[in-house]
Order: sequence, then C-alpha cells, then structure tokens
Amino acid sequence: MISRLCGAILKLSGWRIEGQLPAVDKYVVIAAPHTSNWDFVIGIIAKGYLRLPARFIGKHQLFRPPFGWLFRALGGRPVVRTHANNLVATIAELFQQESQFVMALSPEGTRAPVTRWKTGFYHIAQQARVPILPVAFDFRHRRIVLGQPLTPGFSKAADIAQLLAFFRQYRGRFPQPIPHYREDSTRADQPR
Repeated sequence: MISRLCGAILKLSGWRIEGQLPAVDKYVVIAAPHTSNWDFVIGIIAKGYLRLPARFIGKHQLFRPPFGWLFRALGGRPVVRTHANNLVATIAELFQQESQFVMALSPEGTRAPVTRWKTGFYHIAQQARVPILPVAFDFRHRRIVLGQPLTPGFSKAADIAQLLAFFRQYRGRFPQPIPHYREDSTRADQPR
C-alpha cells in the first residue's frame, strides 16, 4: 500500500528511479547532492516506493516536538553535533548487530555549499565491511539514480574519487559544485 502510494506520488510529480538496489542485506547509502530540504522529502518517498528499510541520522533539533515522532517513525536517529561522539563506531556496531541494516547519509553533512565531503560514511562502511551505494538526486531530469555499489578497498583516495566522479554528473535543486577530494583533507569526520 505505502509502496504504491509513494510510486504514485513520484509519477505524478514527474520523478523516476533509475538503477537497482544491491542484492545484499547491509550497505551504506550516500545521497547527494544535498542542496535543499526537498532532497529529504524525495528521498523518503523513494524509500517508501522501494520498500527500503533505511535509517538515517539528523541534527537533534529535528527530533523535538511537534514533529520529532515523525522523523523517528521514518527511521531517524537524533545526533547532537556539538558533542564529541563516536558515531562511526556506533553505527558500524549496529551493522554487526542486525541481520539487515541500511544507513542513509549525506556526505556533505549540510545543504550549504561545502569544499569537501565528510568521510564518516566511508569509515562506517569500512569498519562494518559493507558496500557503499551512491544515490544521486538529479533535479535537472527529475530522477533518482542508484549507482553501482562500491566496496571500500585499499585506497580511500581512489574510492572517494570514484564516488565523486559519479555524483559530478548530476545537479541538485540548487546547483553547487561537487567538491574535489584532497588527500590532505582526510580525517575521520563523523557523519552528520
């Protein structure tokens, strides 16, 4: 029922989904470019249509009344971004505890323009030994594109460069350049 409703909403709004979900039970989804609140709305509708049990994290302010219950029901978990917390290890541990687990994150960590991605998603996938599924919001052609899963290898620089190359093909609601990867900018950023 929910899948049909979400499919109808996508169709009526002119959006389509291209690509396939991976045939594995556990993976990290990275969705980009993240330039608008509409990314979340479209992502939730696509999640419903695909019957994807993805979870996500968001700033704790979103989880306050009156809508906090809704974000939790949609699979959200609040994060206090001003406190040091080991989200990478915590989320990687969740992958070990569950038989099926999908975590969706935005590598930008914000809707504002960024010069580099937060790489917590990469460290989560690496520690949990799961692939990364790139998902692009292409507002120019009203499509959600599911890319090929990438399993983190021996070169973080090469893996991130491959993911960035995928996302450079697509334009968000508010066009912003996709950042370039610089080796000197690597640190185990926490996903936000």
